[in-house]
Amino acid sequence: MSNSRMFSAEERAKLTQVVNEALSVMMEVETLNGGLSDTIKAVAEEMDLKPALLRKAIKIAHKATFTQTQEDNELVEQILVTVGKTL
Repeated sequence: MSNSRMFSAEERAKLTQVVNEALSVMMEVETLNGGLSDTIKAVAEEMDLKPALLRKAIKIAHKATFTQTQEDNELVEQILVTVGKTL
């Protein structure tokens, strides 16, 4: 069984274009994420917070999932209280 396929010149051009554009976008995203990470670390250090907590707050705000996260945390708390593991 062979998955070999011959692409036309037009298809090769489209594939080349989309791959090159995707690589460019991915590099830009990587650069932006690096800068954001540095900013989060700096602000967290300045405010004596854990960067992971600040990052989590940002993700919750971005996804608009505060209510669901709060409900999940309440359920986790109930489970831990139930099994006596809150210390």
